[in-house]
Amino acid sequence: MATSELAPKANTPQSGENTGGTGQNAPGATTLTGRAGADQPPATRGRTSIADVVVVKIAGIATREVPGVYDMGGGLSRAIGAVRDRVPGGRSNVGRGVKVEVGERQTAIDLDVVVEYGVPITDVAHDVRENVIAAVERITGLEVVEVNVAVNDVHLPDDDNSDGGSARVE
Repeated sequence: MATSELAPKANTPQSGENTGGTGQNAPGATTLTGRAGADQPPATRGRTSIADVVVVKIAGIATREVPGVYDMGGGLSRAIGAVRDRVPGGRSNVGRGVKVEVGERQTAIDLDVVVEYGVPITDVAHDVRENVIAAVERITGLEVVEVNVAVNDVHLPDDDNSDGGSARVE
């Protein structure tokens, strides 16, 4: 990721600043600061904090919405995710395969995706970028400076039909 393009994080309050409820920002949170004072419009009084995990989840959901994306994450994280999905009460990890860097006003996103066999990879990557940028910018108000898409596997139609219980004997 191009970290030099990102604005610095605002993780800790400056001396004399009121942090609100908990006294601390969430780890990896970015803070969008408004103006204080009774003469300012109500919507601009105070700060809004956006944690990295928020951007991760938005980007993960937006990526999975794109046709041609089969799964996300590397081989090991997908295997662990498959086990987690089968455990009763377990939730799937929408952030699997997503890494973000969040600054004060900008963010950069790295995605690891698995595409369906037969779909044009460049088209899927283009659609993923458009959907992720639109979702993150609309929901968070952060500017997305880059979305890097790494296609690390192709899902083959035969992968669904494989019988995991029987081994092939030669």
